[in-house]
Amino acid sequence: MLDPSSSEEESDELLEEERRDVLVAAGGGSPRSLPQPPRDSRGREAGAARAASPSPSVLSEGRDEQERLQREEREKRLRLQLYVFIARCIAHPFNAKQPTDMARRQQKLNKQQLQVLKERFQAFLNGETQIVADEAFCNAVRSYYEVFLKSDRVARMVHSGGCSASDFRDVFKKNIEKRVRSLPEIDGLSKETVLSSWLAKYDAIYRGEEDLCKQPNRMALSAVSELILSKEQLYEMFQQILGIKKLEHQLIYNACQLDNGDEQAAQIRRELDGRLQLAEQMARERKFPKFVTREMENMYIEELRSSVNLLMANLESLPVSKGGPEFKLQKLKRSQNSAFLDIGDENEVQLSKSDVVLSFTLEIVIMEVQGLKSVAPNRIVYCTMEVEGGEKLQTDQAEASRPQWGTQGDFTTTHPRPVVKVKLFTESTGVLALEDKELGRVVLYPTSNSPKSPDLHKMIVPKNSQDSDLKIKLAVRMDKPPHMKHCGYLYALGQKVWKRWKKRYFVLVQVSQYTFAMCSYREKKSEPQELMQLEGYTVDYTAPHTGLQGGRMFFNAVKEGDTVIFASDDEQDRILWVQAMYRATGQSYKPVPASQAQKMNLKGGNANTDVSPLYTDRGQKHGMDEFISANPCKFDHASLFRLLQRQTLDHRLNDSYSCLGWFSPGQVFVLDEYCARYGVRGCHRHLCYLDELIEYSENGSVIDPTLLHYSFAFCASHVHGNRPDGIGTVSVEEKERFEEIKERLSSLLENQISHFRYCFPFGRPEGALKATLSLLERVLMKDIATPIPAEEVKKVVRKCLEKAALINYTRLTEYAKIEEIMNQATPARKLEEVLHLAELCIEVLQQNEEHHSEAFAWWPELLAEHAEKFLSLYSVDMDSALEAQPQDSWDSFPLFQLLNNALRNDTLLCNGKFHKHLQEIFVPMVVRYIDLMESSIAQSIHRGLEQESWQPVKSITNSLPNVALPKVPSLPVNLPQIPSFTTPTWMTSLYDSTNGSATSEDLFWKLDALQMFVFDLHWPEPEFAHHLEQRLKLMATDMIEACVKRTRIAFELKLQKTNKSTDLRIPSYLCTMFNVLVDAKKQTAKLCILEGGQEFASQWQQYHSKIDDLVEETVKEIISLLVSKVVSVLEGVLSKLSRYDEGTFFSSLVSFTVKAAAKYVDVPKPGMDLADTYIMFVRQNQDILREKVNEEMYIEKLFDQWYSNSMKVISMWLADRLDVQLHIYQLKTLIKIVKKTYRDFRLQGVMEGTLNSKTYDAVHSRLTVEEATVSVTDAGGLQGITMKDSDEEEG
Repeated sequence: MLDPSSSEEESDELLEEERRDVLVAAGGGSPRSLPQPPRDSRGREAGAARAASPSPSVLSEGRDEQERLQREEREKRLRLQLYVFIARCIAHPFNAKQPTDMARRQQKLNKQQLQVLKERFQAFLNGETQIVADEAFCNAVRSYYEVFLKSDRVARMVHSGGCSASDFRDVFKKNIEKRVRSLPEIDGLSKETVLSSWLAKYDAIYRGEEDLCKQPNRMALSAVSELILSKEQLYEMFQQILGIKKLEHQLIYNACQLDNGDEQAAQIRRELDGRLQLAEQMARERKFPKFVTREMENMYIEELRSSVNLLMANLESLPVSKGGPEFKLQKLKRSQNSAFLDIGDENEVQLSKSDVVLSFTLEIVIMEVQGLKSVAPNRIVYCTMEVEGGEKLQTDQAEASRPQWGTQGDFTTTHPRPVVKVKLFTESTGVLALEDKELGRVVLYPTSNSPKSPDLHKMIVPKNSQDSDLKIKLAVRMDKPPHMKHCGYLYALGQKVWKRWKKRYFVLVQVSQYTFAMCSYREKKSEPQELMQLEGYTVDYTAPHTGLQGGRMFFNAVKEGDTVIFASDDEQDRILWVQAMYRATGQSYKPVPASQAQKMNLKGGNANTDVSPLYTDRGQKHGMDEFISANPCKFDHASLFRLLQRQTLDHRLNDSYSCLGWFSPGQVFVLDEYCARYGVRGCHRHLCYLDELIEYSENGSVIDPTLLHYSFAFCASHVHGNRPDGIGTVSVEEKERFEEIKERLSSLLENQISHFRYCFPFGRPEGALKATLSLLERVLMKDIATPIPAEEVKKVVRKCLEKAALINYTRLTEYAKIEEIMNQATPARKLEEVLHLAELCIEVLQQNEEHHSEAFAWWPELLAEHAEKFLSLYSVDMDSALEAQPQDSWDSFPLFQLLNNALRNDTLLCNGKFHKHLQEIFVPMVVRYIDLMESSIAQSIHRGLEQESWQPVKSITNSLPNVALPKVPSLPVNLPQIPSFTTPTWMTSLYDSTNGSATSEDLFWKLDALQMFVFDLHWPEPEFAHHLEQRLKLMATDMIEACVKRTRIAFELKLQKTNKSTDLRIPSYLCTMFNVLVDAKKQTAKLCILEGGQEFASQWQQYHSKIDDLVEETVKEIISLLVSKVVSVLEGVLSKLSRYDEGTFFSSLVSFTVKAAAKYVDVPKPGMDLADTYIMFVRQNQDILREKVNEEMYIEKLFDQWYSNSMKVISMWLADRLDVQLHIYQLKTLIKIVKKTYRDFRLQGVMEGTLNSKTYDAVHSRLTVEEATVSVTDAGGLQGITMKDSDEEEG
């Protein structure tokens, strides 16, 4: 096969080296091995640093080690900082979603799995499995195993991670589809059923018997990476990508409060505010990146602002969770309500009181009543509960001696400060009582901050009641709606709202992602009394205000033209309020209490930290504070993203999926979110992606060209000003990097097309070569709008395919080791190797046509030119081997047949340059061979017929139409000698009849074999093919004519030597000669008729009719000679009967002698021996002819003439004795001869018309009359012999 299997001991290094030789583009970067996870890479870098040490001195080694540790520390810190940003993107995404329309990637195959797969298929082929299969399926599997599984190109592709199980299955499916289509139709079994059955058997072989029993295990992270991932799975994935430890992740998670949506939303608002400030600063200082035109600087600022505004809109569009099912987000609208605080200018959207309506759920659980004395123990008591303004619920009934319930009532209200009333009743026993008697009540004012545990409450009792110490144990639980961020009692004083310093109940409400309101509520009111929108305010801790009575811990909210002072009763409450308002305002400044700020200043810490006090100490202890509190706006996110994307791609290419460079949905989601949140430009992202993908591809990884095309098209569109992502500014760096990548990509694509057999083996990955050609056309375009002329693309592809021809043939000759053999081998070995090399070349061209022709469908002529170039390289070795062959050596004809059969069926290569060259080489050889064969056959006819014994031989001509070519070993220049044909033992079963002589059979076989040989050449040029056919037909005609004439002469000579008595039995050699002529008649129709049009056929008919007429006339002459011979025997019998004519002396003597002797002895019947002897002669010769002559038609003609001539001879003999009465012995003999002759020839199939001819009628009448005459004179003399039909007479 073309691709030998790699040996089991072949090392990874050798495979890697081969892969680099194929795939490293000319002028590309230095080869880079497949990326490893970061932790492993650090170890390798350490080893590399030590190996690269310039001096073995201890000082140098110590310095290198120190530099290595410092470098690792820097990388570690950078990855930690990057992970903080990524964790925030995962925790609170507001721009991207995990895509659900990405193509699912298949599990990749590794080297070990490939080896196992080979072993399983080998076991099947060896019959070591339980899978039942027919021969056709086994042949398909054997071809798949030899050509595909053992291919070193497939091994390289598996090593590069570009092969999946579906690729292997698709290749097998394509292979068997061709085979099944070529199978004959079977009744009741469709080819689709055969296909599905074969695929099921393939799957069974692929899985292996031991795998069928394995239970599916829990999927690892890499196995679910193609699915939609949860946040926890995304955290885990990027911990692996960046090499973050689990403890580090937990510290970051807690310190950043990643589970706190409010904190994350506030962080986003601070980041966006910081980006806006940076944009304003850049606009003021005029510090811009270098753009291709100066006008883009102002556009760049607008783009920054627009991107931030878009992010703000995205954040704003996120829905805010509401507490009740009936609450819906109110659309913001303007209002002129007097209680509304006007902030900002007229165009700002303001909140109305109805926008901040809340919904609460209350749970009231009544446990028991204590101190009930005024009611008899057996009286029934119960409780009612209600939220003022709502429905009233009642507990179950209980006896006064044991007033316990545990009943829960659920209520819904829109009042932040609801009033809950619980009453205790006893059933009235009076007949006229309308209502039950109230024993006591309690009124509660719960809030969301109220205790949730059960507590005893003193009840208010009626006057004069004995239950002065009546208490009820109950619990009131009031939930906190998600959009209510904080609540509690504060003192407040403002300039526009809360103009009086007093204590109020405040609620911080989030209306949308960017809209928060500070609202004050009264009891039993669903709408706030007053509210203040927090947008634009800055919250901070303040010192106590001495002039304000009430409140101990102060803080304020400040805005241009307004200041609102708040105060709480304790420090912890103040911290919680400031933190909640800090998140709501989105301010960049982080308020810090005075006491904590003093401590941090003493330690040299940063007061502007985002960490909650709960996690501050722990974060500082583990060194995470600087990463968590770092301002994202001060980092170069372009560089950070490049690192992130590189590490992610490294991880992706090393996971268990054959990704071809495509990220998983979760990775795409995080990268999209990072770019949007931190302002990474789309062109920079795709340029970095292209750079990484090209580098991987140059070093042997299989990268999907569609992915390269997508990123390249994005960058090209951006650089040429088409704004694929709405960004119109183009930096000089982007343009320069794009041109550099464009050049690298062009070189890579040309290299891949030149190595298309090795970069895309067996058409894998599916459609990759076609996509590569499409991408090359895009890369060659000068700009995005002007298409490149088709001729330019064609020119580049032609150049690549010319290189591919040289590469493919060089690899092929290296595999076949043709150079070593051609230099040292004998001519026969050279021819053998060139024939083997031709098979490999044809297989390469067939694989190109099968797997790669669809990709080159735009330029089929280029693939044909590639094949011609490939074959022209082969022609050098072919010509060299043919020149080394001795003269008149015919062993090279199989080479022509092999190549010609492959080329003549290809419309593009048929009669192409190489095909014509092949014909030019073999035309003289074919002509020379036919010349020698003609002379040899002519000589064999001459010598063979001179020495011919005419003994019959068995015929094989009709049974073996495809006998191998008769070889002419060591033919001299003069007339060649061809050994006579010897029948092989395996042909014995094909004998069907006895035909001609050895010479004739040898002649017909040689003519037939020669014509079949020339026919099997399938000469592609019509004129020369017609010439060869015409010449062979003329040769056959001449040879058959000579054979017929010589046979005719020999027949006549042999026939003359036979006797004329009744002892004559036709010899077998005469029958053989007859059969030679019969065969000649048959062979002329096969060997001497040309196939052609009507005009050509009419021209040939005249010449062909001559040989037909010659054979026919010769057969007629032979029949006439043979009939004359057998009739002469009858004439001899009749001449013996003439001696009994009346009046002769012999007749009188015989009659007297017989009569005298009959008195004493039993005298034999005279004349019967003669008749019986003749009849036996006729019958036995009829049987001989019937047995040994094969043509029925000629036997019938022979018998017709024999019978007719016999009757004529008898008739003439009787006519000569018309006036004489026949002797009784003559009469008896003639009657028996005529009757038996008539019956025997009728049994041999002579027609009634011939049997009952006039001659026969005359003979019959004469003999009947003679019989009647004898019966009158001598009735007993005939002894029962009569002309009448009778079955009683002797046979």
